[in-house]
Amino acid sequence: MSAVDATSSLFTPAQVPHEKLENALQDACCAVLNNVRRIGDRNPKIGLDNSVKYRFCPPRDWVCGFWAGQLWLAYKVTGESRLRNSAAMRLPYFKTLLNNPEWMDHDLGFQFSLSCVAQYKLTGCETSKAMALKAADTLLGRFRRVGKYLVAWNEHHELGLEQTLGRTIIDSLQNLSLLFWASESTANPVYREAALAHAHTLKKYIIREDYSTWHCFLFDPLTQQPLRGETFQGYADDSCWSRGQAWAIHGYAQLFEHTGDPQWLDTAIHLADYALAHLPHDGIPLWDYRLPAHETPWRDSSAGAVTAAGLLLIAQHCSDQIQQEHYQQAGASMLASLVDQCCLAGNPQAEGLLSEGASYVKEGLCNNMLPYGDYYYLEALMRANGYTDFFWK
Repeated sequence: MSAVDATSSLFTPAQVPHEKLENALQDACCAVLNNVRRIGDRNPKIGLDNSVKYRFCPPRDWVCGFWAGQLWLAYKVTGESRLRNSAAMRLPYFKTLLNNPEWMDHDLGFQFSLSCVAQYKLTGCETSKAMALKAADTLLGRFRRVGKYLVAWNEHHELGLEQTLGRTIIDSLQNLSLLFWASESTANPVYREAALAHAHTLKKYIIREDYSTWHCFLFDPLTQQPLRGETFQGYADDSCWSRGQAWAIHGYAQLFEHTGDPQWLDTAIHLADYALAHLPHDGIPLWDYRLPAHETPWRDSSAGAVTAAGLLLIAQHCSDQIQQEHYQQAGASMLASLVDQCCLAGNPQAEGLLSEGASYVKEGLCNNMLPYGDYYYLEALMRANGYTDFFWK
């Protein structure tokens, strides 16, 4: 059975008029531009309890790069200098982050690919390039050469040092592009080799046989022997956190872009098929794909945005026309659902683009604006409108 044939979702992708997503892209770019003055030099973190106002990042936060990423994406579309200037004024924040090694973890790609790599690619800023390379060096330093994975967090307040030193997480797949970029920029293969080794390790251990995923996988911190899969933000250890699945879909599709190796596209396709087979009829994921019926069915628009962007990236690289059309239509349909049900671009008071994100449901964060949902929504809209060059590559 082919990957396409295997889907059996309640969600049925439909044809989406191109004008709908074209207009949605223009609306999103206008909303980003309108928020430049209100957000200033701060970096959005979260909008709580269905609020349309953002709370902002402290000096260290894994989400700090997503507003800069939106500014640079909108600048690519519009050429508006206010977007470029607003993005560039964030360099001091990222310099401070680089000067505090204890603040940095596996999320350096999220932080520096969407800020400094973006700025270098679009403006040629050598300072941004040097900062991104320093971040890549720090990320490379987290690679465990025996276990062949990137360690995730530093000492975590809930886990302690012993539970942290052997932990890797699915989010890390989205950060590998910083290593590929550094390898290409320096002609040094060590970054690329570490990224590929990590990708193989996660494919072996964090992806289950049915192509659902764990959020985390633990290795013995001394022997590096594999121990077990767990969840941190999903419902349970044997469930499937939808945003984690989305990180994997988009991440393995990126790996194909970086390498041309068909195993990574095949992996992304199977991960995508699992997600499509577990979507509700409206195409917006619940926060966990194995959520029991008695639990409150909070939706996660951020998981939907990341998944849609990943589906459109898969479609870009499918050589089979039927597959290409299938994933293109699925990604466009998910986007159309987000436009119809979660988009805030028409609300002049909104500081974000999407409602109904689920940051961390078990901590009560379950109806949020999220800057990462906003970033991937904008990226997905651009992909649906023919853009193919992004800051990950």
